[in-house]
Amino acid sequence: MEETKEITIEDFLRVDIRLAKVLSAERVEGSEKLLKLTLSLGDEERTVMAGIAKFYEPKELVGKKILMVANLKPRKIFGVESQGMILALSDGENLSVVVPDRDIKEGVKAS
Repeated sequence: MEETKEITIEDFLRVDIRLAKVLSAERVEGSEKLLKLTLSLGDEERTVMAGIAKFYEPKELVGKKILMVANLKPRKIFGVESQGMILALSDGENLSVVVPDRDIKEGVKAS
């Protein structure tokens, strides 16, 4: 296991992790890894580019509620502004997006 640097509770509280609902998902032309996701945070929609195309078909994700980092500085990926990052777990061979085990409305902040 790789060693990670400890952070303070103040560092952690700066990260805005929210529940988002996947409204649409599509493959990105010219990329084997990327999916373009449209996410609902309840009162707003975001576009997020996610490197999960080898593990998920777009139709598997539509309607799913997932966790995302909502206050990540936007950046252009394949010409599209990505407005956050979804949370996923990987063991090197498999990948799984992080989903809640109960139905909670989108936009709720993780604590």
